[in-house]
Amino acid sequence: MELRHLKYFLAVAEELNFTKASEKLFISQPPLSRQIIELEEEIQARLFNRNNKKVELTEAGKYFQKEVKELFDNLERISVKTKKIAENISGEFRIAYISSIYSAVISDLIKHLKEQFPYVNFKLFEVSTTKQITALEQGKIEMGIIRSPVKSPKIKSQLWFQDGFSVVYSKSHIQIKSEKEIPNLKDETFVFFNKDYAPHYQEVLLELCAFYGFTPKVVHESNNINSIVQLVKNGLGISIVPSNIAKNNRDSEIGFIELKKVNLFTDVSLITSKEDDSEITKSAVDFLLHFKK
Repeated sequence: MELRHLKYFLAVAEELNFTKASEKLFISQPPLSRQIIELEEEIQARLFNRNNKKVELTEAGKYFQKEVKELFDNLERISVKTKKIAENISGEFRIAYISSIYSAVISDLIKHLKEQFPYVNFKLFEVSTTKQITALEQGKIEMGIIRSPVKSPKIKSQLWFQDGFSVVYSKSHIQIKSEKEIPNLKDETFVFFNKDYAPHYQEVLLELCAFYGFTPKVVHESNNINSIVQLVKNGLGISIVPSNIAKNNRDSEIGFIELKKVNLFTDVSLITSKEDDSEITKSAVDFLLHFKK
């Protein structure tokens, strides 16, 4: 049995007319009739009742039609997936993100992508903004989640959301109730990101402190937002973190004061290569842009 036998059968089953089916298949009627007879002989079942007036499917023929149609549907699906594999819609897709992005968002993104592209191996990397830009330029990642700005002619950047800032402190070490008391923190020690790791972000933090009338005494530095929060929790200083972190932290030992008076924000952006038009990238970006943070 060959695929052409099944295609010929489906054409006759749809038209219930050998002449019309042969025209549809661009073959003459006698060869078509022979192919159907060969098929019936091979499976040892009559598929059509034929007479001079009409052609009808037998009960066996009706069942065979249903199964063969499903078979061709599966073949179409397999062909599409095979084509996608050939077009690199499989293999590996690498996503980098900064530590200050709520991890549940990343988890939801991977779940969404895995449902759409089950044959893709998704890899996650926690990487600083500057290193993400370099990695994307060099083709080492397919997408990044960073804090802007981005200065690269090779990269497409889309604003995901704007994030405000909040002071984070240990409730057992510092008593602070409102934003009005922020200037009183001038003598406290601070925990900030390393300047080389996130230079623009540190500049913004220094500008925030200047707005409240003091220069922070930065005693501890870290390259990970979770480490910064843990250092604060242990009483080793206070810090200023993105409000997104504050909104998603449920630790009762830590307090947050949102800085509402100062009109400063940090842009969280999605970056991809300008030459990348893959379905995975489009799906990932679209999911995050519509994700309710």
